[in-house]
Amino acid sequence: MDFILIAVIVLGAIGLIAAVVLYVCSKRFAVYEDPRISQVNEFLPGANCGGCGFAGCGGMADALVKGADKGSLEGLNCPVGGSEVMGRVADLLGMAIANGEPKVAVVRCNGSCEHRPTTATYVGLRTCAAMHSCGAGETACGYGCLGCGDCVAACQFDAIRMNPETGLPEVDEEKCTACGACTKACPRSIIELRKKGPKGRRVYVSCVNKDKGAVSMKACKVSCIGCGKCVKECQFEAITLTGSLSYIDPDKCRLCRKCEKACPTHAIVAVNFPAPKPKPENPESPEKPDIPERPGTPGTPENLQRKEASA
Repeated sequence: MDFILIAVIVLGAIGLIAAVVLYVCSKRFAVYEDPRISQVNEFLPGANCGGCGFAGCGGMADALVKGADKGSLEGLNCPVGGSEVMGRVADLLGMAIANGEPKVAVVRCNGSCEHRPTTATYVGLRTCAAMHSCGAGETACGYGCLGCGDCVAACQFDAIRMNPETGLPEVDEEKCTACGACTKACPRSIIELRKKGPKGRRVYVSCVNKDKGAVSMKACKVSCIGCGKCVKECQFEAITLTGSLSYIDPDKCRLCRKCEKACPTHAIVAVNFPAPKPKPENPESPEKPDIPERPGTPGTPENLQRKEASA
């Protein structure tokens, strides 16, 4: 019995000492967390997509609280929640936040099967990353879409689908949250986040081919050849030509579409514009209304009688 009693006392003493040590450590090395972080995190959508630039919604909530302490939320935006969620967060933190223009993912490749014929057959892991690491893929263009759908797999909102006829991804603007997951998944960086524009209208160069004109035209019929006609046509200096590739700045573009008409290869695409009104083939001249002649004007019966009398 003495041995059992001694063992119980020893174990109790060890437990008591351990409890005291843990209590001291918890107080000494305690990490304080602002209660506002959990409150902000409740407002965020919880998608953890990384579109805000942080690892998840928890990191975004922490950055928002720290930004509020510094007096500015500039550069912090939740693409999934949009202006509604950011407005609620700003109200919670007692901050004003500027509403940024909504963005949407844009596929800058128009090289469909019709314009970019297949030149090889790929056998292996059917992903864009694997195919890109092996070379140009199944076509002669080493810059265009590979068509394996890595962007589709990366999208958590079912906003991208592969078109079986063209072999290119298509973005559903209503579902796209501009989280940027598809841009990170594309190994050739052909997907770009651009401003939606007024009424969803956008003008952009649907090509990222940096080869010279003759080489790019052999690979794809609708590639940018770097002729510079769009640059000369633009009056707002919205288009820059780097090497053999043009780029339209969405901040400077005024959507006049003159560059689209000037492009000889139709590499510039205009989205969500109304269809042009058809012009009549043989427009008829409008009929002139019958205007009665006033008395005393040449050609009236009164003047004719006067002329006969004078004769």
